[in-house]
Amino acid sequence: MGAFTGPQFQAWGQEARTNITVVDRVPPDMLHLVDAHWYQFPPMNPLWHSMLGVAIAVLCVVSMAGNGCVMYIFTKTKSLRTPSNMLVVNLAFSDFLMMFTMGPPMVWNCYYETWVLGPLACELYGMAGSLFGCASIWTMTMIAFDRYRVIVKGLSAKPMTSNRAALQILGVWAVCLSWTLAPLFGWNRYVPEGNMSVCGTDYLTDTLLSRSYIMVYASFVYFLPLFSIIYSYIFIIKAVSAHEKNMREQAKKMNVTSLRSQEAQSTSAEIKLAKIALVTISLWFMAWTPYLVINFTGIFHAAPISPLATVWGSLFAKANAVYNPIVYGISHPKYRAALYQKFPSLSCNDPVDDDQSKGTAATSVSAEEKPSA
Repeated sequence: MGAFTGPQFQAWGQEARTNITVVDRVPPDMLHLVDAHWYQFPPMNPLWHSMLGVAIAVLCVVSMAGNGCVMYIFTKTKSLRTPSNMLVVNLAFSDFLMMFTMGPPMVWNCYYETWVLGPLACELYGMAGSLFGCASIWTMTMIAFDRYRVIVKGLSAKPMTSNRAALQILGVWAVCLSWTLAPLFGWNRYVPEGNMSVCGTDYLTDTLLSRSYIMVYASFVYFLPLFSIIYSYIFIIKAVSAHEKNMREQAKKMNVTSLRSQEAQSTSAEIKLAKIALVTISLWFMAWTPYLVINFTGIFHAAPISPLATVWGSLFAKANAVYNPIVYGISHPKYRAALYQKFPSLSCNDPVDDDQSKGTAATSVSAEEKPSA
């Protein structure tokens, strides 16, 4: 980025000492979308735009490669083409589209240090971010529900079929699309954020219509999925713990140390599953909480929001599209085996022997393979 040059830093220093604001860089056709709140802040240091542009460019490449690989492996490997794994493919598809549609425009605007693509592109950008983010969140929730259904309900649960998985996926996209279209029809709107290089929902307009959208949308896209995922994993861990206890009691009755192989005994199923749950929930929380805090701070005027603060919301949310392939793809034993076969240079471990993996704990198999990750 050109922002690393000395003359630009000198120019920025002069701007910071005058009445020039971050809005002065905005093209005239975008000014009607900029809230008066941002007129009090000087232009951001060009270094921040450069760092953000480079970071997003890297995240974009890594995310598209990772999610593209997940889609390819899961769709081309026969043993992975299961109804449950359709949800994993949908998650990779949503994350891929998020970075494909949002990464390049953000890098381009970071180069110019403001939004230069026009009002229509701003609205479409904000809508795309909201749509793909919402779709990813609810797909992760569906994956958690599927794991809950298989592990907790067991044989009493209705088996996941391709039609059922397809209906869930279509339902996720339909509901998310309706939410993200609402601002285009007057319930809130999409506007430039404080750093002026990205666009998102309007959390500064002090009207009931604007505030109500943020609050209802946050309830549906943040709180409900988060509590649903936590609920699912709590009962999954309880079910696995109870199963482990029953197996230990059965082993005592048979006068053996364990019903498992020596290798399977080395890792407790409860601990392994608890780690998966902790990682999943923690990464989800880290990705979307900054945006929630920024939005709620704006609608409740809890504290002044600076342009620099809005950078972190964009960065953390987009980083979610990078580690989702790791959490939901690479953690899958059969995926790692298929990855090794198709792309040996990308695999860190030796191929997983399916017969050996089937000999591990029944609960571990249920937790990792049947539900889709």
